[in-house]
This record gives sequence, C-alpha cells and structure tokens, in this order.
Amino acid sequence: MSKVYRRHSFVSVFSAFLNQACKEDNDLIKKYIQKYFKMTNVKILFNRFFLKLILSFGVMMGASLYYAPLTFAQHTKVLAQPGSYHMLLGDIEIIAFSDGSVPQDLDKLLTNTQPGEVKKLTELNFQTPVVEASVNAYLLKINGKLILVDAGTADLYGPSLGHLPANMIRAGYKPEQIDAVLVTHIHTDHTGGLMAGDKMVFPNADIYVSRKEADYWLSDENYAKAPARLKPYFDQARLKMTPYVKAGKLKTYEYGKELFPGILPVASAGHTPGHSFYQVTSNGEKIMFWGDIMHSAAVQFADPDVTIVYDVDPATAAQARKRAYEDAAKGKYWIAADHLSFPGIGHIRKRETGYGWFPINYTTSGVGQ
Repeated sequence: MSKVYRRHSFVSVFSAFLNQACKEDNDLIKKYIQKYFKMTNVKILFNRFFLKLILSFGVMMGASLYYAPLTFAQHTKVLAQPGSYHMLLGDIEIIAFSDGSVPQDLDKLLTNTQPGEVKKLTELNFQTPVVEASVNAYLLKINGKLILVDAGTADLYGPSLGHLPANMIRAGYKPEQIDAVLVTHIHTDHTGGLMAGDKMVFPNADIYVSRKEADYWLSDENYAKAPARLKPYFDQARLKMTPYVKAGKLKTYEYGKELFPGILPVASAGHTPGHSFYQVTSNGEKIMFWGDIMHSAAVQFADPDVTIVYDVDPATAAQARKRAYEDAAKGKYWIAADHLSFPGIGHIRKRETGYGWFPINYTTSGVGQ
C-alpha cells in the first residue's frame, strides 16, 4: 500500500509568483490585504518579509490541497490505543507494533472486482467499503539481536499514522537499538519511517531488501522510463532509502539463503517487482511475514483474485497471493500482514470458496492460539 500524491502546476506557478512578489513591492497585494483585514488602527508594514510570510502560507495551503492523498481522508480524531502486542514463537519473542491506521475507500482502490462485490463482502464483515487499514511493523528478538520487519510511514500520511517510534519506546525499545530492518518492499508505508526529516530513525541498523527491489526503485534508468503515475513512488523511495545507501547500510540479497539464523527471505513478486516475505522459524514453529500480499481481509480472503491499484503487476500479485494462501492453509503456520487489523497475526483455513481468517487469541503468556 502506497498513496499516489497529486501533482499540479498550481504549486510551481504560485512559487514563481512568490519569488517575484518578494523582489518587488506589489501594490495590488497590499491593497487586497488591507481591504481584507480592514485595519484602521494598525499599520501593516508591507516589507518583503511580510509579503513572503503571507505568500508562503498560500503556497503551503495550496500544496496541502494538491498533494493530498487520492485515496483516503484522515481521521478527525485519533484515539490513544495500545500500540504493541507480544507473542512467543519457539525461542523468539515477536512484538507487533502499530504505526496507526487510516481510512481506505475500497470501492476506489480494489480492482478486478465484480459489481457489488466489495459492498456485499464488507457488509458480511460488519464494515463499509470505507474502512480503516492498519499499518503494522514487527520486532523480532532473536539470538541477541533486535530485528524489525518494515518501518512504518513517519509523517507522510497525517496524524493517524507515524506512531511506530513512539510505540516502540513505550514498549521499552529505542529506535537506535535496532540492529537490522527487513524491508518487504519499497513503498513508503513500509520505508517512510526510516527517516525523520533528514535524520535516520534507525542509525545503527542495516537495511535489508531484495536486490531486485532495490534495483527497480533506485535505478536512474528505471526512473527515467517510469510512467508519470509511478514517478512519485520512485521519488519517495529515493528520499527514504538514499541516506542509508550513502551510509553503506543498505544490504541487498538474493533468495535461497538465510539472512540470520532462522530468518529466510521468500520471493513474492507482483505487488512490487522484488516484494519479499520473511519466513521465521524456531523450535518447529513458523511464521511468515507477508508485507503487502493483501490489503483487505473482508474482500481478499473471500476472493483472492481481487487486486489493488497499488500493485505494480496486478496479475502476478494475485497469483502470489493465491500461492501464499494455499501454502499457509496447508502448513497451518502463523502469518503476519502489515495491513490486516492490528496486530495482523493469525492463521487461515481454506473454505469451500475462499479462505477464513482466524486472528491470534489475546494472550498475556505469549502463547497465542
């Protein structure tokens, strides 16, 4: 899941206007500001600084309108919910962290659907087609290391998201303690949280991503060839990944070998060209971190052929999802997905049509069922 932001000539035009206005006193602007504020007792000093201040506000407002996400509206109120959930997998402690949630209009986002299908399936789950999607990340405490799977959004998508660092700290973990971040794919609801402004959020961590994924998003050649609708994805990828590349902290891999004992990356291309699962095993137990293999439990468990506008290759993404569902149901192992309702951990079972989702039973002992 990643949100395409609108680009519009308004910002560039208004910026040019700002530059010109800051170079010379503009009587027309003065006149309208005076008329608007109707100040009789207060003299406005129309110097270049004041003009720049007013016009800068205009640019900010215009940018907020024209770069607003296409696909959702932010919450009007953000509730303080618990932001972590702990479980044990053999000798490994897994902590699910919430980065927050955000409303998604499934009628506009989901593709390859039948007429009325989204409404019908969401109603069966006591939902509406506009439903909140969780953004989850997962911390693995394994062999003395702290390894994070995906990194949340940071400040890219508004106040209801970007809470991963705070929730980690509340649970007793500082971002500087993280040894490695395993990236399922380079969409910014998974990599946006790597940076806070110009500062690395995880300065002591190596960032692991498949070579195919890194080559696709960070390649100058691919950027030049990318269609306009995908350009923002490339811009965002470079913004969040390049500081780690320059610091020598980006580690790319090929499939077939463990990254750490008990952690194996699994190819799952489709949503993006180098999308990866992470298989984690300990003492005969297994969990698969699915990343963005799915976005709506209500719709896509019932109909795995349904895709989403964020898929780079929708047909391949659907095939990868069906293989993942079949294997997880057959193997009866745990799965964890970044956009299933927090904590996003559970099992699935094959039904006559589609699959059933069985979220983890709440536990205070760590032994989920």
